[in-house]
Amino acid sequence: MTASHIDEMLAKAGTLMESLPWIKRAWGRTVVIKYGGAAMTDPALRHSVAADIVLMKLVGINPVIVHGGGPEITAYMERLGMPVEFVDGLRVTSEEAMELVKMVLVGKVNKELVSAINAHGRLAVGISGDDANLIRASAKDERLGRVGEVTSIDTTVVTKLIDDGFIPVIASVGAGDDGGSFNINADLVAGEVAGALGAEKVIFLTDVDGLYADFADKDSLISALSHAEAESMIAGGSLSKGMIPKVAACVRALHHGVERAHILNGTIPHSLLLEVYTDEGVGTMITGESTTLGLADDAVYFGYEGEVTL
Repeated sequence: MTASHIDEMLAKAGTLMESLPWIKRAWGRTVVIKYGGAAMTDPALRHSVAADIVLMKLVGINPVIVHGGGPEITAYMERLGMPVEFVDGLRVTSEEAMELVKMVLVGKVNKELVSAINAHGRLAVGISGDDANLIRASAKDERLGRVGEVTSIDTTVVTKLIDDGFIPVIASVGAGDDGGSFNINADLVAGEVAGALGAEKVIFLTDVDGLYADFADKDSLISALSHAEAESMIAGGSLSKGMIPKVAACVRALHHGVERAHILNGTIPHSLLLEVYTDEGVGTMITGESTTLGLADDAVYFGYEGEVTL
């Protein structure tokens, strides 16, 4: 064995040892992961994320996955000649379109993710918000048709799956009082589910590294901010339409008692593991604590070091 090979093996051992205290702190905790972006549509990334989720499960975390499927829904609507329309960033969903949304989210996207996870063992079970009345919803805006907002969460089916050793994979539709289903933004569902479960963390996988003080300046990545600062960013109009529901869901989850919310780049291999099991973490962390906006090189100051509850 060469010296360089020994050095490489020692580096791997060092990484494993760095993760040990985080594994101990994370044992038995629930983490909600909102899965989306390119990590969902790219097959290689999908299998990489699935492997990370399985590893988290095997070392003691209880991951709960929430997903949408906007690009897939749009592709199928266009293929069938159905109108694709958005109002304030939300998809207009007619009764006919709602049938397609359920077919794509529950029948295709959900099952593909479950299959990717179950390639590593008998681990994942796919459900939707309709199942066991997990998510109850009402119409958000009559202009949007069957687009809903969450009115209540009943976590019974999710906790039973966790207790039985499974990974719940939840498609973001909800049940209405009229007997129909509603299309619900998956970011908001993730925040509500995290709060209802009393999760320690909610993690949003997206296609950017996190929140920026100035998106054009890639050195302005914000490593940590408080929920009050996040609310100010929403109110100040400094966020893109796609990022607003993610940040709003983070704030909502924190108000429900979730300790930390994270926005990560799901296109970075193993970003989930880097966030959960390393000292520095990645992406942007939002907490209920008072902070000042921190740039990426201040990550240790903002809570990635010391006694941290996952």
